[in-house]
Amino acid sequence: MSDFDAIDTIEREDEENSSSIESYTPSPEPVIIRGAGNITVFGLSNKFSREFPTTLTGRLAPEEFVGSITRVNTVLRKTLPISARWLLCGCCFCICTCGCSLWPVICLSKRTRNAIEKSLESENTKSLS
Repeated sequence: MSDFDAIDTIEREDEENSSSIESYTPSPEPVIIRGAGNITVFGLSNKFSREFPTTLTGRLAPEEFVGSITRVNTVLRKTLPISARWLLCGCCFCICTCGCSLWPVICLSKRTRNAIEKSLESENTKSLS
């Protein structure tokens, strides 16, 4: 019988602790925008569709969305052709260089991601001001 009392006491402690914990509010589901291009280099598509997704209705103005996607597409348009050329050259010399010829493509991919992140971050800070 004493074992049952111990369990009952623990459950009461849990109930008291759960009431003191702040209530959990679920965050909204993230909106995923897939690339619409025909070329993908290391996970970066060469363009995104400017069509406004219905899941963003009420969260973002369509004009802001189109502006953001246009900026991202501009960055991709400038950087991905160079990355594709370096990838082709890297694949040609991959055996001779033991794979080291692919490092420039990896670095260019990281640079492109950083440029996109900076563009979106500056846009977010402008909209908050």
